[in-house]
Amino acid sequence: MNEQRCRARDLGVVVGPLSTGRHNVITDVAGILVGHTTIDDGADLHTGVTAVVPSQLGPGRWTLPAAVYSGNGHGKLVGSTQVDELGVLESPVLLTGTLSVFRAADALLGYLMDRRPGDLSFNPLVGETNDGHLSDIRRRPITEEHVLAAITRASGEPPAEGCVGAGTGTTALGFKAGIGTSSRAVRVADRPATVGALVQSNFGGVLTALGVPLPVDELIPDADRTEPPGNSCMIVVATDAPLDARQLGRLARRAVFAMGRVGASYSNASGDYAIAFSTAQPDQPPIPDGEINPAFTAVMDAVEEALLNSLFTATTTSGRGNTSYAVPHRAVIERLSAAGRLAAQA
Repeated sequence: MNEQRCRARDLGVVVGPLSTGRHNVITDVAGILVGHTTIDDGADLHTGVTAVVPSQLGPGRWTLPAAVYSGNGHGKLVGSTQVDELGVLESPVLLTGTLSVFRAADALLGYLMDRRPGDLSFNPLVGETNDGHLSDIRRRPITEEHVLAAITRASGEPPAEGCVGAGTGTTALGFKAGIGTSSRAVRVADRPATVGALVQSNFGGVLTALGVPLPVDELIPDADRTEPPGNSCMIVVATDAPLDARQLGRLARRAVFAMGRVGASYSNASGDYAIAFSTAQPDQPPIPDGEINPAFTAVMDAVEEALLNSLFTATTTSGRGNTSYAVPHRAVIERLSAAGRLAAQA
């Protein structure tokens, strides 16, 4: 379990034929920043905050077209109904642990009020997954300082993945998971566009890579495991393609569909949400629906790869008497090689 952690492509696991953005991360979309605050006491606290910050939100432009899709609403996504109703995003997107979502939302509200002192009402958008398998969620350790640190430290550099920020204590598909990201560069309506995704993985099912099942019981047969009682997934999609709120809703739906490619069970207790927004200049007309397919392909592939990255970069973690084991890379390579699915074999 001490092998070097790496991303899917580093193992030869290449999702789809499209080119990636420059770094294959959500921050390949110009103006998108990501920041993490990680809380890990080495015992029973493994949690944090991840902030996706569109730098386009500022004086003169306080909203971006956006949509939310709830694949299964067994979760908490504060602010989602207003995004759904009005079709706009007016805050950074925060991710955290379940019982800390309300404190994170209050801290984000304070941040928005400080930036916009003349305004009366605000809509912070904060999502969560349940990291209670490894972290003591009843302690609600997230403070305003943690939230502000994630936002103010956010940068356009490639974000850290795996056991960081909101992914510090998450488990997915039987293995330790966390934060993952990916991007695709495409042409939509004969213009260049980038679609980026960032995920917080914490859901059930059987890990599947490029159509090959990788069950935890087979990859780590001697591991003593207690499965988490509830699972979820938060997906954030950013694009610079000119899409309106309705079209972004279509993009968000496909982001949740992509979970099925990696083996998601979509269980009763899984709160599976996608948030999609566009950073395109408001004077650009929306892409015609008949020419939107490349964006659909891009989001499916980017989310699939982001989900795999969230697992392949995570490290074995113990807390609250439980252990979530990292995906063993060697076993993955052996199985995909035998199936002829690795990039070098194509």
